[in-house]
Amino acid sequence: MTKPNTVYQFECKDHRGDVKSLSDFTGQVLLIVNTASKCGFTPQYTGLEKLHQDFHQRGFSVLGFPCNQFGNQEPGSNEEIQNFCTSQFEVTFPVFAKIDVNGDTAAPLYQFLTQHQPGLMGSKKIKWNFTKFLINAEGEPIARFGSSTKPEKLAEKITETLA
Repeated sequence: MTKPNTVYQFECKDHRGDVKSLSDFTGQVLLIVNTASKCGFTPQYTGLEKLHQDFHQRGFSVLGFPCNQFGNQEPGSNEEIQNFCTSQFEVTFPVFAKIDVNGDTAAPLYQFLTQHQPGLMGSKKIKWNFTKFLINAEGEPIARFGSSTKPEKLAEKITETLA
């Protein structure tokens, strides 16, 4: 297989374990976020859902990828995570199956994201939960935002990317 050059070339499992192609999002601007249910940043689900609602009709989606690699803050099953997101935060954006984002077991999507948008000082690692990657309509990672960047701070950048 040739080396992927867009996020649309990846497949990921949804919360039911079914394989979903990110090609379903071709042409959309995406915000890809590693999430956790028991993190101090978990209230960001509210802001992520607002972004999804505000921009979805213009060709934007948030994609959540639960991860338990940071302080065991996502211990639940995929079903428990999905139930938490919908019952506590009324999340309507796709929340995929739990994955690893760092190390030898990192999901290929996250290997791609960190290769194309490294962190501070060129680090290929994800530092913590709720790291956000902005993907343009061509499927290319164009920006990376740390955990402390609140979703509402991204509205302007999303608007620019959708233009």
